[in-house]
Amino acid sequence: MTTLDLSPAPGAAPLGRMVLAQAGAEVRAILRNGEQLLLTLIIPILLLVGFSLAPLVDVGTDRRVDFLAPGVLALAVMSTAFTGQAIATGFERRYGVLKRLGATPLSRGGLLLAKTLAVLAVELLQVLVIVGVAYALGWQPAGAVVAALPYLLLGTAAFSGLGLLMAGTLRAEATLAGANLVYLVLLGCGGVIFPISAFPDAAEPVLSLLPITALTSGVRAVLGAGEFPVGPLAVLAVWTVVTLGLAARTFRWE
Repeated sequence: MTTLDLSPAPGAAPLGRMVLAQAGAEVRAILRNGEQLLLTLIIPILLLVGFSLAPLVDVGTDRRVDFLAPGVLALAVMSTAFTGQAIATGFERRYGVLKRLGATPLSRGGLLLAKTLAVLAVELLQVLVIVGVAYALGWQPAGAVVAALPYLLLGTAAFSGLGLLMAGTLRAEATLAGANLVYLVLLGCGGVIFPISAFPDAAEPVLSLLPITALTSGVRAVLGAGEFPVGPLAVLAVWTVVTLGLAARTFRWE
């Protein structure tokens, strides 16, 4: 006769399962948060549709969607990896969520990996929706969207580092205000809606060093001209190393 062994067997789940479970929880939290959903998906789509259909700005071409679609893809990455992540992480730190998660079997490295996977999952949804809307507006990219993947991934890393740096050093209210302010500034001067050539010549070299400008110009070169410039990748790589390095040294979990 077979007997059941009902003795306790405590132990943590495998790391991979814990990371995937936490990543799923992060994604659900983002999608349930109306403000984050507005920032990460709805605003980019409204900008793409509005500025593509209405001649509100001179982008140097009659096919405005061809100029705007790559910039909006870059904006979507910034919205999720930087602004949304900075605000969410800042308030998680304030309310003690990170401290409690740090006491679970999920390591802090596993938590950061879960957050990264959640960001990538949301970005995949953004890319699919934005590309679909752009094609519906008549977008005709010169290169395949997958060719822009190195820029999008490196841009995600750079903006994630910047967001975690802000969330790990500032108070939650300051992170909220600062992240939204940076979002608006980079939206206006990063080549997303307005061409960099519209700014004074003296400002262009400075603006080209911004992470959003590098991401926008790189994605636009791939999808608009079928080129693969190395300069924007180098700028994004520097931002990634600097911001992630500083975030790792200064991040406070409480």
